[in-house]
Amino acid sequence: TAIAITEQPVSVSVPVGYSFTLRCRAQGRTSLQYQWFCQYQSDCRLIPGATNQDLPIIAEQTQLYTCRVNDLHRNAVFSDWVKVEVHQCVARGLPPRLWQGEPVIVLNPSDQRVEVGQPLQLQCAAMGVPAPSYQWYRNGNLLEQQKRKKLWITHTEVSDSGTYLCCASNSHGEHWTNAVDIHIGGGEIWPPTEHLQLFHLVFVLATGKIALLVGNNRYQHHPNLMAPVRDVFELSRLLEHLGFQVVSLLD
Repeated sequence: TAIAITEQPVSVSVPVGYSFTLRCRAQGRTSLQYQWFCQYQSDCRLIPGATNQDLPIIAEQTQLYTCRVNDLHRNAVFSDWVKVEVHQCVARGLPPRLWQGEPVIVLNPSDQRVEVGQPLQLQCAAMGVPAPSYQWYRNGNLLEQQKRKKLWITHTEVSDSGTYLCCASNSHGEHWTNAVDIHIGGGEIWPPTEHLQLFHLVFVLATGKIALLVGNNRYQHHPNLMAPVRDVFELSRLLEHLGFQVVSLLD
């Protein structure tokens, strides 16, 4: 009760070489002193000279940090441990020049084909200040337990098949990964093209070979989709080439 931390440092996810500052603020009955510590793997050490409320950092490697605050009566408290995640391999041009810390996807999941009963692991990663939180979706439905960079299903079932994507978000906004098709069990994967993402496609086949394409971009309880306008356009051209009369509807 003698010392209360009023502002905790926050975790970040940044490219190598990025400069930023960790902050810690506290209140006490006497003047306070600060000391920062870092931990890499199992090695925890004091950072020489890091005795201010703010800790400037140039990102070099992923580490954990905490700040100890003590008063003149030898009372001491530690801040939360925070993670500074450093991405060593980031494509040129990322983050954007005017980056304000909004999520930027640096690793997308990939299409997979898994036998029933085998494990499924999907992985994504995003930069952000503060570090983004993650939420996975399957076929547009939120997966309540999948809130990490890695989606893990120990024993897959046929019902786990579908289109998956992940949302990375922080206080500056959100960014979505590419949508990927996951097929559990035997048979062919449909649709085979990456352009067919999360929009409803309905074929009405009649004697005259009529195709009805419905591309929905906005849903009340679903994130905005990737590119249904483009997808409907490309499918329309394909089906017309195959001799269909095409009717396209959007939203």
